[in-house]
Amino acid sequence: MANALDEETGPVKEEGRDINVIHKQIPVKVGTGSLVFEIILWVLFIIPGLIFLVKKIKAGTYLRQLEQKLQHDASQIDNYLEQRVVILQNLAKLVDKAVNLDKETFKDIALARSGKALTDDERNLQGTQVENMNTRLNVAIEAYPQLQAHQEIQDAIQQNSYLQKEITAAREVYNDTVNQWNRTIQIWPTYMIVAAKAGYTTRIPYSVSTEVKQQARGVFF
Repeated sequence: MANALDEETGPVKEEGRDINVIHKQIPVKVGTGSLVFEIILWVLFIIPGLIFLVKKIKAGTYLRQLEQKLQHDASQIDNYLEQRVVILQNLAKLVDKAVNLDKETFKDIALARSGKALTDDERNLQGTQVENMNTRLNVAIEAYPQLQAHQEIQDAIQQNSYLQKEITAAREVYNDTVNQWNRTIQIWPTYMIVAAKAGYTTRIPYSVSTEVKQQARGVFF
């Protein structure tokens, strides 16, 4: 039998295809078959019915704990984002002492330091704003070579680079937990039945904006 997907004979999309995160939450649903399954366990087999009840209780506990882990992982991203905004704020002040920095940078910093709890969409937006601030500061620093010898500016740049790595790692952890959640709630019968009764939906992983994607395709060297 030939390969269903044959990289030698195609079809091949020469221009390639971009990958996007689908921004959609899918509710978990079970059919009448699941209800019949539970009724049979209780009517014909009392002990298996009790066992399945215990398994559902444990499944519900696990899903609630996993939901709290999602909150924890999201909070870690928020913490690193806040630290990075503070670093960029300090860096902007240092640069502004030497050159006339775009005032929009300070406006964006003020917006990014709102201090409120963020939804996933707001967290993505804040990440984009921070990247835009970082880009403008880099442009300003590159335009004035004397700034690159300023020790405080160099220290702030290093801290900014470190925090960006931490944010990237935290987002990866968050996406791993989202993937674990999305896979678990689809496991039939126990988790899927519990998730459907609780009204759970799939979670949307972290994604970047179109603007950031376009910047990533740019020439940096």
